[in-house]
Amino acid sequence: MGTEPMAAGGAAHEARLGQPARQAHQARLARVLADLRGDGAGQAAPLGLSKRTSNLFRDRAAGPKRRLDLGEFTNVLGIDPAAGWVDVEGTIRYEALVDATLPHGVMPAVVPQLKTITAGGAAAGVGIEATSFRQGLVHDTLLDFDVLLPDGRIVACSPDNEHRDLFFGFPNSYGTLGYAIRLKLRTIPVRPFVRVEHRRHPTPVAFFDDLARQCEGDADFVDGVVFSGKEAVLSVGRFVDEAPWTSDYGYERIYWRSLRARDTDYLSTHDYIWRWDTDWFWCSRNLGAQNPIVRRLLGRKRLNSRFYTRVMRLNSRLGLTRGLARLRGRFTESVIQDVDVPLDRAGEFLDFLLREIGILPVWTCPIRPADGAHRHALYPLEPGVRYVNFGFWDVVETDAPREAGHFNRLVEREVMRLGGIKSLYSDSFFTREEFDRAYGTRDYAALKARYDPQGRMLGLYEKCVLRA
Repeated sequence: MGTEPMAAGGAAHEARLGQPARQAHQARLARVLADLRGDGAGQAAPLGLSKRTSNLFRDRAAGPKRRLDLGEFTNVLGIDPAAGWVDVEGTIRYEALVDATLPHGVMPAVVPQLKTITAGGAAAGVGIEATSFRQGLVHDTLLDFDVLLPDGRIVACSPDNEHRDLFFGFPNSYGTLGYAIRLKLRTIPVRPFVRVEHRRHPTPVAFFDDLARQCEGDADFVDGVVFSGKEAVLSVGRFVDEAPWTSDYGYERIYWRSLRARDTDYLSTHDYIWRWDTDWFWCSRNLGAQNPIVRRLLGRKRLNSRFYTRVMRLNSRLGLTRGLARLRGRFTESVIQDVDVPLDRAGEFLDFLLREIGILPVWTCPIRPADGAHRHALYPLEPGVRYVNFGFWDVVETDAPREAGHFNRLVEREVMRLGGIKSLYSDSFFTREEFDRAYGTRDYAALKARYDPQGRMLGLYEKCVLRA
């Protein structure tokens, strides 16, 4: 899976692995820098990554770009389980990163839900999972990182060095300031199994009250699913050393359905980390992959987010879903969104979702941003304030056409009204003024002037809203 050979041994292991791995990293870096600095003819076109896969869910314009290939940067450079960190290259996928850390009794402090997300992508975007109620978002777990700037410079960023502005400004920059070429991430200890308790609630009030209580308790993982206004399940996970049984949701059985069928469940830690990937939460149902016959025809190797993403992109290019809906006299809008709303306004937002959007189920995940004097400039959650992430991903159908982005605009306005913020990995329709208010663009302008003064990369609004 692209990682260097690993062996046990704490700090001594890090020393053995570190030097050869870092020398190989420097050699890879020299090749990329030669490519970046050598192609003078391509400087007029904006710089972009050459990627085989992507976890962005917004259409992009097919304008000219100068593509940089960072596909070799998939290695672990060092790990120190006792000190609680792992040092990696930017395009390593979390699937490989988890496989590299678990044998040492640790995992990255926050592991995003999909196996193909990269460490650098999660740092430049926004990564979340069920440890986020205590650990924050992926960027809250960064100790330091190196950024490859568009002019070929490499800057080392930490919370207290001369590039701390970029350390706190890089998250949510989406490849418009540079690329994280190396990252040092916090790890947390693990045990072999996770015991999951599924706590069912008949009202949103009871659900969010229990979510708040569990976040103050001794849980290791907290997330939940809203199935309707009268049914929500809070899942609370704890590491354990032994399990009376373990469930396998990697093939014939479906994890999200188990929330309604089981009060208690046990999974290996590896399988718990990837419990949502097999069925892309529940979105595999749109491909018929939750039908037992279709499931067996696809086989275990195709039941994963990697396969579904390919199918989704093919559907987007061909317009199959839109075409079939039009044959039925219906009009569609894709609403694929993750938003973060303060916990004390979460009930209001859920009421809005049920009333105006109607997509179900809805994933919920509590977040506690890192405490401290510094906020992340482009994703400015209030330090110490509990938020709830709502993830909802489907197509809304209507019997009459609406303006482009109608339902997504409703979501954006409601999130802003409630003091929340929306991730930018998917379609956005903000006006320039709304975007400036929400995403710290005054700080962004200063970062752009310092780290990309020649404008070799697209701007954040141009990339994420105008889809340049």
